[in-house]
Amino acid sequence: MRWPRKHTFGLWPTVGKWSGRGASKGQPGGGATVATIYDPNCEEKEKYTLQNGDDYYDQANGHTVDVEGKYTKAKQAHWLLRRIYILSWIRSYDRERAFADLIAGITLGLTIIPQSIAYAALAGLSSEYGLYSAFIGSIIYVFFGTIPQVSIGPTSLMAILTLQFCADKPVQVVIVLAFLAGLVELAMGVFQLGFIVSFIPGPVTKAFTSGTAVIVVFAQIKNLLGVRVKGFPSIGEFFGSIRPSDAAMGIFCLVVLLSLRLLSQVKFKQDSPMTRRLKKVLWYISISRNALVVFFTGLLVFIWVKKSSLEAVPFALSSKVSSAMPSIKLPPFAFEYQNRTYVFTDILHELGSGIVVVPIVAVLANVAIAKAFVKDGNLDASQEMLTLGLCNIAGSFFSAMPTCGAFTRSAVSQASGVRTPMAGIYTGLIVLSALSILTPYFQYIPKASLSAVLIAAVIFMIDLAPVKELWQTNKKDFFSWVGSFIICLVAGVELGLLFGIVLSMVFILLRLGNPKIEVSLKKEESLTYVHVVPQSDIYYTGVDTLRGELRGACSLYRNDFPVVLDCSRFMQFDATFTEMLTAVSKEMAENDVLLILQNMSLKVQQMLPVIGNVRFCQEDSQLISHLQQKKESGQQLDAKL
Repeated sequence: MRWPRKHTFGLWPTVGKWSGRGASKGQPGGGATVATIYDPNCEEKEKYTLQNGDDYYDQANGHTVDVEGKYTKAKQAHWLLRRIYILSWIRSYDRERAFADLIAGITLGLTIIPQSIAYAALAGLSSEYGLYSAFIGSIIYVFFGTIPQVSIGPTSLMAILTLQFCADKPVQVVIVLAFLAGLVELAMGVFQLGFIVSFIPGPVTKAFTSGTAVIVVFAQIKNLLGVRVKGFPSIGEFFGSIRPSDAAMGIFCLVVLLSLRLLSQVKFKQDSPMTRRLKKVLWYISISRNALVVFFTGLLVFIWVKKSSLEAVPFALSSKVSSAMPSIKLPPFAFEYQNRTYVFTDILHELGSGIVVVPIVAVLANVAIAKAFVKDGNLDASQEMLTLGLCNIAGSFFSAMPTCGAFTRSAVSQASGVRTPMAGIYTGLIVLSALSILTPYFQYIPKASLSAVLIAAVIFMIDLAPVKELWQTNKKDFFSWVGSFIICLVAGVELGLLFGIVLSMVFILLRLGNPKIEVSLKKEESLTYVHVVPQSDIYYTGVDTLRGELRGACSLYRNDFPVVLDCSRFMQFDATFTEMLTAVSKEMAENDVLLILQNMSLKVQQMLPVIGNVRFCQEDSQLISHLQQKKESGQQLDAKL
């Protein structure tokens, strides 16, 4: 018997064949004893009671079980512990965790510094703005973050979006974008709007990521080869503008980066303490490849300058940074730039849809990373949004660019043995040290080496594998992927993402408006009936389709058989369902067709008016009984005629 919200207790009695020592859990003793605690005469909220379940459990097992004490869900932590998350683990923080976090924090610091410099260059900013983002994001996440592996800082996604919405605009616009993005992310966390991310399907996310990576690669080809032509040059003009010195530097750095990346995959035939230590050394060299390339190319240029002059260096170099120590100040909501005064409304107009696109993409990336590294599967997505929002808001007070988590840095943290978010403190201190000590030397970093770092970081994000698989399995997802990918390249990443979301919503609406319904002629104990079974959930949007299927079934079988409609997949039963069933049943009544509504709850049955040719059933025995009664009444009518 199928009832809504039915509670069943599959219990093996302690008497009979399996009551001895040899009985095993779940082993039948001539059949399971199943109790359904249901009283249709009670109020809806009282139909299933814990007391009834306890009574049966006691009768079946012969002893009292503290169900409430043993099976009650654990109490939720105080809201302060859930929001200021450091309070939930700092009391158990010990020396072992501190040492593990120290190692992971230092390792991550060596990874994030060259990335931050490169991503700032990708966004069209000078080096210090990337380091500001890495410094403040790492420290804020220590206090509010829930996943130890997540590292908040500049990423290729945020850099390309910043370039998309802030190209050829004052740097103050970028800072205000970080503030507004943080504000939107904070609001999404407060109002628990994480479900919005669920409307972005996987194929669209992959297409967006691949499209962004392709844009990054093409944007950095010029700096990699030393091409200084603005705009989109012709093929001949492009190859004619390549500077051999920059091209040699860039290609050499790219080859070195890709080669060092393979060091972490080296395997030894023998597993000994020596090989394990050697493998660890190779792994450290592999994850430090960005820092090594930036350091040695910068050192090469520095020595060159000391021996000759800055003008004699044959490479295009990064911009000179005068002072890079962070200072706290309000985001520039009004400023002057090139004899023009920008007010807050002007900044909003300049940013346009970036105010919404940037935070949504950041939340999407951050939640995806958190899901990948969460241990127990219990991810507080709202807390991650709150934390990301606080990181960006606080970063705007330190002149930072928009930030979010990065898969590469999270993987480095995981491999480094991070234990708690405290590793971010050490990462932040290393970044702050770089800002205070290494600032004068940023100008010696060749642009070609930074471009090589960026290309080597994002080239593996280009994933074209889903194309063939989606074409074979799901054409809708295939067109979503291809459309989003092409539009990202042609019209911009924000329009590509929007296209994917809108197309997916259209597919959802089409599915809701046209549910799949199976109609078949069945026979039970010489009783024939038309069985109508929805193959997907039916909301009010699919009622017209269901009405058409019911009418079509009656017409196809010439009103000769009763119609059994399975109602188990009716969702949010409302007046639209009631009107449709009432109208269809009246049409069937005119042709003397019985309508049997199967698997409909009592609560929903009470919403329908009393109609003479409508019956309800839950079990097959009830269905057969209604069909038998209909057959007998038909035979009696034929006899009278």
